[in-house]
Amino acid sequence: MIIQTHGIGGSQDLPISPILAIAGAVAALTISFTVLAVAWRKPRYSESVGDPAPRWLARLVDSAGWAIALRVLGLLLFGYLLWVTYLGPDLLTNPAFGMFYVLLWVGLVPVSLAFGPVWKAISPTRTISRGVARLARTDPETGLVGYRVRLGYWPAALGLFAFVWTELVSPRPDELGTIQLWIGVYLAVMLVGGALGGQQFHEHVDPFEVYSTLVSRMSFWGRRHGELVVRSPMANLAMTPVRPGLVAVVAVLFGSTAFDSFKDSPEWLSVTQSSSSPYLLNNLALIGFCLAVGAIFAAGTMATGVGPETRRRDLPGLFAHSVAPIVIGYVVAHYLSFLVIVGQTTLIQMSDPMGNGSNLLGTADWSVNYWLLEHPTLLANTKVLAVVTGHILGVIAAHDRAISLLPKRHQLTGQLPLLFAMVAFTVGGLYLLFAS
Repeated sequence: MIIQTHGIGGSQDLPISPILAIAGAVAALTISFTVLAVAWRKPRYSESVGDPAPRWLARLVDSAGWAIALRVLGLLLFGYLLWVTYLGPDLLTNPAFGMFYVLLWVGLVPVSLAFGPVWKAISPTRTISRGVARLARTDPETGLVGYRVRLGYWPAALGLFAFVWTELVSPRPDELGTIQLWIGVYLAVMLVGGALGGQQFHEHVDPFEVYSTLVSRMSFWGRRHGELVVRSPMANLAMTPVRPGLVAVVAVLFGSTAFDSFKDSPEWLSVTQSSSSPYLLNNLALIGFCLAVGAIFAAGTMATGVGPETRRRDLPGLFAHSVAPIVIGYVVAHYLSFLVIVGQTTLIQMSDPMGNGSNLLGTADWSVNYWLLEHPTLLANTKVLAVVTGHILGVIAAHDRAISLLPKRHQLTGQLPLLFAMVAFTVGGLYLLFAS
């Protein structure tokens, strides 16, 4: 069962001391900051960083045929999802659950890390909106009225929250009707918004595109004046555009993952099971986690010395990109087992979506490989390493941005509040990982 196995890979996977893991993580973070303070005195990441990709690869990726192939792939996958969601049996063996909660949501992270902003390339709603714009003879980039850039990513943050709420808090996440409603609303918003605001609307509002694009900032693939380049993921990350709502996006992604660990902890289960309103408590807790992440991060970035050209209220947005590697680290730590085990199950179910004995994809005869769960020490080390690495990369990204923004007298002391926030995230995240 998809929903019941959502917590797969919790504390039972971690045969190591939580105290030692947390202490080691805090030490690694502190040492990293100290080394950066001594050895990293000038900004290193700019748009000029990177080498041109091989010509054959650039020609392929930039060709019209490649773009069309990806759009067709996106339409086929989305069409399959619509088929099994609206016409398939309302059973947990329906692959719609795994495609929606696992392959789409969790699988988007490794795919975007490996290949760049995948959802932007395969987005079915982008493709449909582009086709409608051509038929209506409007500009596909701006649509009928254009998108109000001042809204930034705030609509995407709401969309991301709607998804995590559906998965983690809604009363019936394991009923097909819940997914049908979510996809129906998503399609309506994206298609109407795409007609009005064009591709700019999708870039700012589509929660999956914003999520995929943010994660892809940690890939090796980037663009320089439209040219495909291979560059350091940290340099790509530094190119993240600063727009309204970016802090809200990372707060929802980080806070919801933390809540997902927290809600399975014995302490919280004891509270909710003894309460007359567990649904209300879970709603408040999810909102609280997202707000707490945003507030701690905002406080850590704003409690610095600022230069004459920087407003203090702008600092959270300017540093928000540094949370992306932390989010990725926690996704790996919390959902690795879930993706591997339930992902395999979903691929098997996709061959026989109607339960009539068919083998559409040739995977119906596959069996789930539990090798990862049979090596708990490896799994534990991978999870802890993912969290620690994410925070170290976050500190590096924040340090590089700080020395380009903060006045010299505050370039080191001004980073201390943010370092304290990172340490708090590390301790809290690892504690929840072990407690779940």
